Amino acid sequence: MKTLVVYYSRTGNTKYVAEKIAELLNGVISEITDKKNRKGKLNFLKSGYESIREKLTEIEVNKKIDEYDFVIVGSPVWAGKIPPAIRTFLVKNDFASKKIAFFVTVGGDKSQKALNAMKEIISPQNPIGELGITEALKNIEEINNKISIWCKNLSV
Repeated sequence: MKTLVVYYSRTGNTKYVAEKIAELLNGVISEITDKKNRKGKLNFLKSGYESIREKLTEIEVNKKIDEYDFVIVGSPVWAGKIPPAIRTFLVKNDFASKKIAFFVTVGGDKSQKALNAMKEIISPQNPIGELGITEALKNIEEINNKISIWCKNLSV
């Protein structure tokens, strides 16, 4: 089974988790690039607003999901929502013939709301796995263990 781990990361937390998952599952990794400038305080605030408003954005991804059987999508959580880049990726791709799983990275404990939003976009299909990671770069050993257990429990 060919596995693609695709993610969007502004601060590096989601990237770290995506790399670990790809390593454990022998998957290919691909970063979603948001063509909109998200750097700086003002753009940070605008980005949070766009997440709340469930806006789409222009993105670039260097891998096509058609070539993979299993797609894992990783997202940060902004203002309790998924960022525009992830929303756009999920809306613009057809996952009907794919196995799919989601993970999110959060600074607090609001991962389920974002995971539910991701599931709603791909409905009626259901993901085979969901993972919420809090403060991914704070306690590396604990996070690596959580990721490892999650990867082992995926039914692919």
